Amino acid sequence: MDEWFFRFIIPESLHFLPHGTAGVGAALLLGVLNARGTEESGTFQLIVTGAKVAVLLAFIAGAFAFKGPAAATGTFVDSFQADLPGIVSIAALAFITFFGFSAIAASAGEIIEPRRVVPRAIAASILTVTVLYALVIVAMVNSPVPPEVIAEEGETAMGRVAAGFIGPAGRGLIVAGAVFSMVSASNASILAASGIGSLMGRQGQAPRRFSRIHPDYGTPFWSVTTATATIVALIVTFIAIFPAEGGVGALIGEATPLPHLTLGLTTLTGFATLNLLVPLSLVNIALIYSRRHFPEMDRPVRVPLVPLVPIIGILANIALIARLPPKGIVTGLLLVGILLAAYRAWGGAPDVEELYERVSEPTGPPSPAGPGQEEVAAGAGSDEGTAEPGTPEVAGEDVYRILVPVARPNRAARYVRLAGILGRVREGTPLVQVVTVTQIPDQTPNELVIDTAQGRADRIRNALSEADPDAEYTVEGHVSRDVGFDIVQTARNDEADMILMGYPEEHPEVAEHVEYKTPCDVVYANGFRDDPAVDTVNVGVGGGPHHRALLPLVNALGASGLATHLISVDPEQGPRHKAEDPAETLSELGGVESVQVHNVSAPSVAEGLVSQASENGGVLIIGASRDRRLRQWVLGSTPDRVIDLAAGEGVPVLVYASPGGVQGRLEDYLFPVYVYLRGLFTSPSKRAEPVES
Repeated sequence: MDEWFFRFIIPESLHFLPHGTAGVGAALLLGVLNARGTEESGTFQLIVTGAKVAVLLAFIAGAFAFKGPAAATGTFVDSFQADLPGIVSIAALAFITFFGFSAIAASAGEIIEPRRVVPRAIAASILTVTVLYALVIVAMVNSPVPPEVIAEEGETAMGRVAAGFIGPAGRGLIVAGAVFSMVSASNASILAASGIGSLMGRQGQAPRRFSRIHPDYGTPFWSVTTATATIVALIVTFIAIFPAEGGVGALIGEATPLPHLTLGLTTLTGFATLNLLVPLSLVNIALIYSRRHFPEMDRPVRVPLVPLVPIIGILANIALIARLPPKGIVTGLLLVGILLAAYRAWGGAPDVEELYERVSEPTGPPSPAGPGQEEVAAGAGSDEGTAEPGTPEVAGEDVYRILVPVARPNRAARYVRLAGILGRVREGTPLVQVVTVTQIPDQTPNELVIDTAQGRADRIRNALSEADPDAEYTVEGHVSRDVGFDIVQTARNDEADMILMGYPEEHPEVAEHVEYKTPCDVVYANGFRDDPAVDTVNVGVGGGPHHRALLPLVNALGASGLATHLISVDPEQGPRHKAEDPAETLSELGGVESVQVHNVSAPSVAEGLVSQASENGGVLIIGASRDRRLRQWVLGSTPDRVIDLAAGEGVPVLVYASPGGVQGRLEDYLFPVYVYLRGLFTSPSKRAEPVES
């Protein structure tokens, strides 16, 4: 694509740009498209492929119109040569153009009926492409352009041929068709690679992050990003840094020729083809192994004549590899070796299914069933088509799901009641999903602790039944090798809107994992009694993503009639620039009729918040610390100090943490630097003026 852009599309005045620029730009644009939506990418693929086929048909029609169908076919037949080495050489380089069929199989997870659709799609695609390519070659050998000129043109020869058939417009037509073709192939590559990466992440063969689905776009964002970044890195390395023309550093101008350090497009093509052919050989080997060792496995498609057919496939792949450019083979094998060594050093990760298991299906209170509870229990086992069992829904209604991990049965009632209070002020019917997780050592089989996990779930269910919390709830039991992972994965699979859990005491590593990896908002509760009453809300004035994330909840609580207080603390100790302006917080509380603002001077922020909240009564809500990444504490020093002080004053506290993407993580690291620099250049006189109550 990059070569075509430089030859036919980019104006001469821009040829100072390094080669690879257009390819990198196209890769980034396609990466963004795939990251923002699989459906959009698929629709785009259909449009581009349709345009490409239309251009090919026009090209073929031009050739037959130029020479006539009978004469064109006769020239092709007369020119045919049975040169086996030549055929294999060309097949080795052209093979990559046929590999788009693998994208169909790689996208099987996105197809509604893969067993029926995938085989038919592959067969239809092979037939269509073979016929089209044969007709294109018939057109090429009937070109008025001499063969030696076509050979010199290389990748861009079709444009010259089309100009001979159709005139000047033919060249533009083929250029458009070539761009459509290359965009289509590139998009299919990213789509397939990201799907494979997502599956590998889920199975622990790649970083777990690859399997994460973006909450807004519904795509494997990290997998798409990695695939795109890999493509960009290869283009830059082979085309820009080590071009075929020779020299290192072509990005910054003309370089001294160093033949042994030249790569270029031909080497990149060989490199890419090698990394397609080697896995195909391994797939054929795996097919033989699988049929011998697992003969009774349910297979949607059966390959005939095993092991003969896969052996032929292996030999054919080896023959194609032998005809690839030597530099492509060397660089490909070198990269494979490095990645295999890195994988062996990493050791992989357990499959998601190995890390946790739902051993007690979600069920509601034993009796009596509350409104909608029959539907809740009925939906407990409906998980057809999903990797993990689904959790129930309240039939016919939008559900606001609050996931409540509970370790001790005697604390279940207070958290379920609190979750019900928080859920009732949000949109949708609140459903509290209580999960108790029994942790097991790595070497212990799940079967040994299933009874223990079920017993814990039963005790929590009985405790909740006796307490009769004013909330719709379900209870389920899990066994897991990583409690934090279990909580986060359950929230992600069941699309929880909020996680409510106790403030870290005995196991801060669990809370830390949940806070950093959560797909939804997390609320840590501390100091609540078994009958939590939220009649007054105190909010610590702050800034940053966690403070902004808690404001919708505060606004909803205030709109329900609760007294609302904002507390802005000017600390006497430490940098005096820490006092925050309440005006921004007030602007987000449009649903609250009356808000009292308290400007407090105290030795520290934590002391000011707790003392004023104790005086006002009610619950204190604060955001997690923005500089917690540089702290030894789980949630940062201020929340920890607030919890310690609030325990002595009897003030219940909620610490609110929002999910953090890449931007949020960067802010976590950069915010302390920003605060320090702001303190150097901001005098106390420039601080925000206090807001009157």
